[in-house]
Amino acid sequence: MSNLALFWNNHSEAILNLGYQGLLAIGILIASSLIAKTIRRSIYRTNERLQKLDATLIPIFATAAGYAVYVIAGVFILDIFGVNTASLIALVGAAGLAIGLALKDTLSNIAAGIMLLILRPFRTGEFIEVAGTMGTVREINLFTTILETIDGLYIASPNSVLWGASIKNFTRNGKRRMDIIVGISYSNAIDQGFEVLQRIAETETRLLKDPAPQIMVAAMVDSAVNIQLRAWAMNDDYWQTYWDLNKRVKESIEAAGLTIPFPQRSLHIISGTERIADRVE
Repeated sequence: MSNLALFWNNHSEAILNLGYQGLLAIGILIASSLIAKTIRRSIYRTNERLQKLDATLIPIFATAAGYAVYVIAGVFILDIFGVNTASLIALVGAAGLAIGLALKDTLSNIAAGIMLLILRPFRTGEFIEVAGTMGTVREINLFTTILETIDGLYIASPNSVLWGASIKNFTRNGKRRMDIIVGISYSNAIDQGFEVLQRIAETETRLLKDPAPQIMVAAMVDSAVNIQLRAWAMNDDYWQTYWDLNKRVKESIEAAGLTIPFPQRSLHIISGTERIADRVE
Protein backbone atom coordinates (compact mmCIF):
# COMPACT_ATOMS: atom_id res chain seq x y z
CA MET A 1 0.00 0.00 0.00
CA SER A 2 1.37 3.39 -0.99
CA ASN A 3 2.12 6.13 1.46
CA LEU A 4 -0.68 8.26 0.02
CA ALA A 5 -3.23 5.52 0.45
CA LEU A 6 -1.98 4.88 3.96
CA PHE A 7 -2.26 8.56 4.81
CA TRP A 8 -5.80 8.62 3.43
CA ASN A 9 -6.82 5.61 5.42
CA ASN A 10 -5.47 7.14 8.61
CA HIS A 11 -6.75 10.69 8.13
CA SER A 12 -9.65 10.45 5.72
CA GLU A 13 -12.24 11.37 8.31
CA ALA A 14 -10.34 14.49 9.40
CA ILE A 15 -9.72 15.50 5.77
CA LEU A 16 -13.38 15.11 4.85
CA ASN A 17 -14.41 17.02 7.96
CA LEU A 18 -11.94 19.81 7.17
CA GLY A 19 -13.15 19.96 3.58
CA TYR A 20 -16.74 20.16 4.76
CA GLN A 21 -15.85 22.95 7.16
CA GLY A 22 -13.96 24.81 4.41
CA LEU A 23 -16.87 24.58 2.00
CA LEU A 24 -19.27 25.68 4.71
CA ALA A 25 -17.02 28.67 5.54
CA ILE A 26 -16.85 29.65 1.86
CA GLY A 27 -20.63 29.39 1.63
CA ILE A 28 -21.01 31.63 4.68
CA LEU A 29 -18.62 34.20 3.19
CA ILE A 30 -20.51 34.26 -0.11
CA ALA A 31 -23.86 34.50 1.66
CA SER A 32 -22.63 37.25 3.99
CA SER A 33 -21.31 39.24 1.02
CA LEU A 34 -24.66 39.02 -0.74
CA ILE A 35 -26.56 39.90 2.44
CA ALA A 36 -24.28 42.91 3.13
CA LYS A 37 -24.75 44.26 -0.40
CA THR A 38 -28.52 43.76 -0.17
CA ILE A 39 -28.72 45.57 3.15
CA ARG A 40 -26.64 48.50 1.87
CA ARG A 41 -28.78 48.85 -1.24
CA SER A 42 -31.95 48.63 0.84
CA ILE A 43 -30.78 51.44 3.13
CA TYR A 44 -30.07 53.71 0.15
CA ARG A 45 -33.35 52.89 -1.61
CA THR A 46 -35.47 53.25 1.53
CA ASN A 47 -34.05 56.68 2.30
CA GLU A 48 -34.55 57.80 -1.31
CA ARG A 49 -38.26 57.04 -0.94
CA LEU A 50 -38.82 58.26 2.61
CA GLN A 51 -36.17 61.02 2.90
CA LYS A 52 -36.04 60.51 6.67
CA LEU A 53 -32.29 60.68 7.20
CA ASP A 54 -29.68 63.23 6.27
CA ALA A 55 -27.77 62.29 3.12
CA THR A 56 -24.50 62.49 5.07
CA LEU A 57 -25.67 59.73 7.41
CA ILE A 58 -26.68 57.13 4.79
CA PRO A 59 -23.15 55.99 3.76
CA ILE A 60 -22.23 55.64 7.44
CA PHE A 61 -25.24 53.46 8.23
CA ALA A 62 -24.77 51.39 5.08
CA THR A 63 -21.09 50.76 5.78
CA ALA A 64 -21.72 49.95 9.44
CA ALA A 65 -24.48 47.49 8.50
CA GLY A 66 -22.18 45.76 5.98
CA TYR A 67 -19.36 45.39 8.50
CA ALA A 68 -21.79 44.04 11.09
CA VAL A 69 -22.81 41.27 8.69
CA TYR A 70 -19.17 40.34 8.07
CA VAL A 71 -18.39 40.30 11.79
CA ILE A 72 -21.30 37.93 12.47
CA ALA A 73 -20.17 35.73 9.56
CA GLY A 74 -16.63 35.67 10.98
CA VAL A 75 -17.92 34.50 14.37
CA PHE A 76 -19.83 31.65 12.68
CA ILE A 77 -16.77 30.60 10.66
CA LEU A 78 -14.53 30.56 13.73
CA ASP A 79 -17.13 28.50 15.56
CA ILE A 80 -17.21 26.01 12.67
CA PHE A 81 -13.44 25.46 12.98
CA GLY A 82 -13.75 24.94 16.72
CA VAL A 83 -12.34 28.27 17.92
CA ASN A 84 -13.62 29.31 21.33
CA THR A 85 -15.63 32.34 20.18
CA ALA A 86 -16.82 33.19 23.68
CA SER A 87 -13.25 33.93 24.79
CA LEU A 88 -12.56 35.78 21.54
CA ILE A 89 -15.66 37.95 21.94
CA ALA A 90 -14.67 38.75 25.52
CA LEU A 91 -11.17 39.70 24.35
CA VAL A 92 -12.53 41.92 21.59
CA GLY A 93 -14.95 43.51 24.05
CA ALA A 94 -12.13 44.30 26.49
CA ALA A 95 -10.03 45.76 23.68
CA GLY A 96 -12.99 47.82 22.51
CA LEU A 97 -13.52 49.14 26.03
CA ALA A 98 -9.87 50.17 26.31
CA ILE A 99 -9.98 51.89 22.93
CA GLY A 100 -13.24 53.60 23.85
CA LEU A 101 -11.77 55.02 27.06
CA ALA A 102 -8.70 56.25 25.21
CA LEU A 103 -10.78 57.92 22.51
CA LYS A 104 -13.76 59.03 24.61
CA ASP A 105 -13.64 62.66 23.41
CA THR A 106 -13.48 61.60 19.76
CA LEU A 107 -16.23 59.03 20.25
CA SER A 108 -18.41 61.61 22.00
CA ASN A 109 -18.10 63.83 18.93
CA ILE A 110 -19.07 60.90 16.69
CA ALA A 111 -22.07 60.05 18.88
CA ALA A 112 -23.14 63.72 18.94
CA GLY A 113 -22.69 63.94 15.16
CA ILE A 114 -24.93 60.91 14.62
CA MET A 115 -27.61 62.38 16.91
CA LEU A 116 -27.44 65.74 15.11
CA LEU A 117 -27.81 63.99 11.75
CA ILE A 118 -30.73 61.88 12.98
CA LEU A 119 -32.71 64.54 14.89
CA ARG A 120 -31.64 67.40 12.58
CA PRO A 121 -32.12 70.47 14.82
CA PHE A 122 -30.44 72.29 11.92
CA ARG A 123 -29.65 71.50 8.30
CA THR A 124 -27.06 72.65 5.80
CA GLY A 125 -27.81 76.22 4.71
CA GLU A 126 -29.70 77.25 7.86
CA PHE A 127 -28.63 80.16 10.04
CA ILE A 128 -28.15 79.24 13.69
CA GLU A 129 -26.74 80.51 16.97
CA VAL A 130 -25.10 78.03 19.33
CA ALA A 131 -22.62 78.41 22.20
CA GLY A 132 -22.25 82.13 21.47
CA THR A 133 -21.50 81.63 17.77
CA MET A 134 -23.81 82.68 14.92
CA GLY A 135 -23.43 81.50 11.36
CA THR A 136 -24.76 79.60 8.36
CA VAL A 137 -24.32 75.82 8.49
CA ARG A 138 -22.06 74.74 5.64
CA GLU A 139 -21.32 71.11 6.54
CA ILE A 140 -22.28 68.51 9.15
CA ASN A 141 -19.95 65.55 9.54
CA LEU A 142 -19.27 62.97 12.24
CA PHE A 143 -16.70 65.05 14.12
CA THR A 144 -17.44 68.73 13.53
CA THR A 145 -20.03 71.14 12.20
CA ILE A 146 -18.75 73.86 9.87
CA LEU A 147 -20.27 77.34 10.18
CA GLU A 148 -19.71 80.50 8.14
CA THR A 149 -20.27 83.67 10.15
CA ILE A 150 -21.86 86.86 8.83
CA ASP A 151 -18.44 88.42 8.32
CA GLY A 152 -17.19 85.37 6.40
CA LEU A 153 -15.23 83.55 9.10
CA TYR A 154 -14.78 79.77 9.01
CA ILE A 155 -15.86 78.12 12.29
CA ALA A 156 -15.35 74.39 12.95
CA SER A 157 -17.21 73.47 16.13
CA PRO A 158 -16.99 69.99 17.75
CA ASN A 159 -20.30 68.18 17.57
CA SER A 160 -20.27 67.47 21.32
CA VAL A 161 -20.28 71.23 21.98
CA LEU A 162 -23.31 71.76 19.75
CA TRP A 163 -25.16 68.75 21.12
CA GLY A 164 -24.66 69.95 24.72
CA ALA A 165 -25.81 73.53 24.10
CA SER A 166 -29.09 75.24 23.26
CA ILE A 167 -29.45 75.75 19.51
CA LYS A 168 -31.28 78.80 18.16
CA ASN A 169 -32.38 78.20 14.57
CA PHE A 170 -33.34 81.43 12.79
CA THR A 171 -34.29 79.74 9.52
CA ARG A 172 -36.37 76.70 10.42
CA ASN A 173 -39.79 78.36 10.91
CA GLY A 174 -39.59 80.36 7.66
CA LYS A 175 -40.55 83.73 9.18
CA ARG A 176 -39.29 86.10 11.87
CA ARG A 177 -40.72 88.92 13.95
CA MET A 178 -39.20 92.38 13.98
CA ASP A 179 -39.67 95.05 16.66
CA ILE A 180 -39.40 98.67 15.50
CA ILE A 181 -39.27 101.01 18.49
CA VAL A 182 -39.33 104.81 18.31
CA GLY A 183 -39.57 107.36 21.10
CA ILE A 184 -41.94 110.37 20.98
CA SER A 185 -42.17 113.31 23.32
CA TYR A 186 -44.44 113.21 26.38
CA SER A 187 -46.19 116.27 24.93
CA ASN A 188 -47.15 114.39 21.74
CA ALA A 189 -50.40 112.44 21.33
CA ILE A 190 -49.78 108.70 21.51
CA ASP A 191 -52.71 107.97 19.17
CA GLN A 192 -51.12 110.15 16.51
CA GLY A 193 -47.93 108.09 16.76
CA PHE A 194 -50.03 104.92 16.48
CA GLU A 195 -51.62 106.22 13.27
CA VAL A 196 -48.20 106.80 11.72
CA LEU A 197 -47.06 103.25 12.51
CA GLN A 198 -50.39 101.82 11.33
CA ARG A 199 -50.07 103.51 7.93
CA ILE A 200 -46.55 102.14 7.56
CA ALA A 201 -47.69 98.61 8.45
CA GLU A 202 -50.57 98.76 5.96
CA THR A 203 -48.45 100.03 3.06
CA GLU A 204 -45.44 97.73 3.55
CA THR A 205 -46.15 94.75 1.30
CA ARG A 206 -43.30 92.63 2.68
CA LEU A 207 -44.95 92.38 6.10
CA LEU A 208 -47.15 89.33 6.67
CA LYS A 209 -50.86 89.73 7.30
CA ASP A 210 -50.90 86.63 9.48
CA PRO A 211 -49.71 87.08 12.18
CA ALA A 212 -51.06 90.62 11.93
CA PRO A 213 -48.83 93.58 12.85
CA GLN A 214 -49.26 94.98 16.36
CA ILE A 215 -48.73 98.52 17.67
CA MET A 216 -48.29 99.29 21.35
CA VAL A 217 -46.65 101.45 23.97
CA ALA A 218 -43.42 99.60 24.73
CA ALA A 219 -42.24 101.69 27.69
CA MET A 220 -42.27 105.15 29.26
CA VAL A 221 -38.64 106.08 29.79
CA ASP A 222 -36.95 109.21 31.15
CA SER A 223 -37.10 111.34 28.01
CA ALA A 224 -39.70 109.71 25.77
CA VAL A 225 -42.67 107.43 25.35
CA ASN A 226 -41.47 104.43 23.32
CA ILE A 227 -44.05 103.16 20.85
CA GLN A 228 -43.47 99.90 19.02
CA LEU A 229 -44.41 98.29 15.71
CA ARG A 230 -44.26 94.51 15.98
CA ALA A 231 -44.56 92.73 12.62
CA TRP A 232 -43.57 89.52 10.84
CA ALA A 233 -41.71 88.94 7.57
CA MET A 234 -40.36 85.97 5.66
CA ASN A 235 -36.72 85.10 6.28
CA ASP A 236 -35.58 86.24 2.83
CA ASP A 237 -37.16 89.69 3.35
CA TYR A 238 -36.41 90.14 7.04
CA TRP A 239 -33.24 92.22 7.21
CA GLN A 240 -33.92 94.51 4.26
CA THR A 241 -37.46 95.13 5.54
CA TYR A 242 -36.14 95.80 9.05
CA TRP A 243 -33.63 98.37 7.80
CA ASP A 244 -36.15 100.06 5.49
CA LEU A 245 -38.80 100.29 8.21
CA ASN A 246 -36.43 101.95 10.65
CA LYS A 247 -35.75 104.64 8.05
CA ARG A 248 -39.44 105.06 7.18
CA VAL A 249 -40.54 105.26 10.81
CA LYS A 250 -38.03 108.00 11.61
CA GLU A 251 -38.99 110.06 8.55
CA SER A 252 -42.75 109.52 8.99
CA ILE A 253 -42.73 110.46 12.68
CA GLU A 254 -40.97 113.73 11.91
CA ALA A 255 -43.23 114.41 8.88
CA ALA A 256 -46.29 114.05 11.14
CA GLY A 257 -44.97 116.84 13.39
CA LEU A 258 -44.08 114.51 16.26
CA THR A 259 -40.86 114.94 18.19
CA ILE A 260 -38.23 112.27 18.67
CA PRO A 261 -36.61 113.61 21.85
CA PHE A 262 -32.99 113.31 22.78
CA PRO A 263 -32.07 112.14 26.28
CA GLN A 264 -31.98 115.23 28.48
CA ARG A 265 -30.85 115.99 32.00
CA SER A 266 -31.51 119.21 33.89
CA LEU A 267 -28.83 120.47 36.28
CA HIS A 268 -29.76 122.91 39.05
CA ILE A 269 -26.68 124.70 40.42
CA ILE A 270 -27.10 126.08 43.92
CA SER A 271 -24.63 128.61 45.15
CA GLY A 272 -22.87 128.20 48.47
CA THR A 273 -24.71 131.04 50.23
CA GLU A 274 -28.14 129.73 49.18
CA ARG A 275 -27.27 126.26 50.47
CA ILE A 276 -26.26 127.74 53.84
CA ALA A 277 -29.44 129.83 54.00
CA ASP A 278 -31.56 126.78 53.34
CA ARG A 279 -29.87 124.95 56.18
CA VAL A 280 -30.46 127.83 58.60
CA GLU A 281 -34.14 127.89 57.79
